[in-house]
Amino acid sequence: MSRVIRKVDVAIVGAGPAGCTLGALLAERGFKVLCFDDAKRPDLLVGESLLPTVVDLMRRLGIEDRVKEFSTFKPGVAFMHRGGLRLDFLFPAGVLGKTPNYAYNIPRPEYDELLRTRAEELGVEFVTCRAKVEPGEGGREVQLAAETIAEVPQLGGEHPKLLVDSTGRARLFARTLDLAAKRGKRSDAAYFAHYEGFDAESSVDGQVVLSILDHGWSWRIPLPGRLSVGVVVDSKTAKQHGSTPEERLESIIDSEPILRDAGRGRKRVSEVMAYTNYQLISERGHGPGWVAVGDSHGFVDPMLSPGLFMAMHMADLLDRKVFRKGPAVLERPDRLLAGFARVEAEMNDWHAAWAEIIEYFYDGRIFSMYEGGSNLSKRYKKWAFPSMMEKHLSKNITRMVSGVSTRSRYGRGLVSHTSKHLIWDTEPPEHYAVMV
Repeated sequence: MSRVIRKVDVAIVGAGPAGCTLGALLAERGFKVLCFDDAKRPDLLVGESLLPTVVDLMRRLGIEDRVKEFSTFKPGVAFMHRGGLRLDFLFPAGVLGKTPNYAYNIPRPEYDELLRTRAEELGVEFVTCRAKVEPGEGGREVQLAAETIAEVPQLGGEHPKLLVDSTGRARLFARTLDLAAKRGKRSDAAYFAHYEGFDAESSVDGQVVLSILDHGWSWRIPLPGRLSVGVVVDSKTAKQHGSTPEERLESIIDSEPILRDAGRGRKRVSEVMAYTNYQLISERGHGPGWVAVGDSHGFVDPMLSPGLFMAMHMADLLDRKVFRKGPAVLERPDRLLAGFARVEAEMNDWHAAWAEIIEYFYDGRIFSMYEGGSNLSKRYKKWAFPSMMEKHLSKNITRMVSGVSTRSRYGRGLVSHTSKHLIWDTEPPEHYAVMV
């Protein structure tokens, strides 16, 4: 008897974290999922430091124990200002509710490969192929090119019912359809590499340290046996430090006192990666027969490390809010489009919320609030109302930067009100702002 090939329900173009997460979740619901993987993965990727909310997603996928084996435990993050002020945000038990009060710093190649492996274990089929797409016809807005369908036997000569764009910053579908995008207001460039002999200056093992420099800001992320060091500066400033990524990263480190002193004995053990234009949201991330997930829909400033959470969370939202009833939903295009629109609107609100809280760090208001809160704690007794307000504000900011309540209307309103009306006897925010 001839073998009957079951039709592919969903084809995912791109095998990054968003695509593999969505594929794994859909396979668990009974969808037949095919994922196109072009097998081109750089050794270094932005997104090595995770938020506690990602641990919830790891647990849903059943991979946390395997992540532990190759990662560094992350208890929190510190912010160091060029003027000497330091803010330590740890994740105390209870503050994040049911979300774990820790996260991980991860080598991205290992983490991304684990997500791919888990998707395969749950039934996703991968094909090593660079999919070609084109404007669609017959009810599809975008479709696989005929030559791609012909060279992939798993498709059985037929087009999948749904296409997912998980090509990351390449934004394959948006570019194919000539969809515009909203860009962030900053014109920054990021350069980073892995080092040995570079002082992390963490107050607790595994703590990530973000430093406000004389020009721009930097990150230090402890990884097993090495430290990821990155700098983010205005594009014009970057050009003053050399013509290659290597020259620029090393020159910026040597020119910034915070980094120069910590990195006197450094040895670079990786290539230098460069990123530009990392604030972008597509004007539209779905249409008849397709949806974009993760960075293909939009990506956010890397300060506070929300990127990987946003990618995996969008996959989780699509699974729970659109695909929860199984493959039958693919027969209702109207419901698909309505579901995609709801998820896209929610993700756009996430982007707006992250941009809002990140701006408090860029323009210096977070440091002014911290200084004002510290002054209140010193001036009043432990249980006095001003001191209690300072603790309440710190708790809410910790929840917001952890991804637990970033979109909270109450939290956002509290921080906004405090930054406008409840700061006394402090340096003005401009003193603490990230300078170009």
